[in-house]
Amino acid sequence: MNFQGIMIGLMAFFIIGVFHPIVIKGEYYFGKKIWPMFFILGLIFIGISLIVKNNIIASILGVTGFSCLWSIHEIIEQEERVKKGWFPKNPKRKY
Repeated sequence: MNFQGIMIGLMAFFIIGVFHPIVIKGEYYFGKKIWPMFFILGLIFIGISLIVKNNIIASILGVTGFSCLWSIHEIIEQEERVKKGWFPKNPKRKY
């Protein structure tokens, strides 16, 4: 049996789940100005995934890279969610 697809799927599910609170906390403490970090990390993970020879690790790195890039969109959306009152504002940060 080939369990590679299941392994990659589980890791993708886990990675996406981990990025949700990272986006929320990132917006809370830094605002949307944190997006360049997600962009740089995304490019790094994608670049490394092109070099790695192991298919599972390369896939996990690729999923992580594209999750970083998708987080740029989500951090902007998170700012809108905070403005709507769906998530708390950080009282120590200027808006």
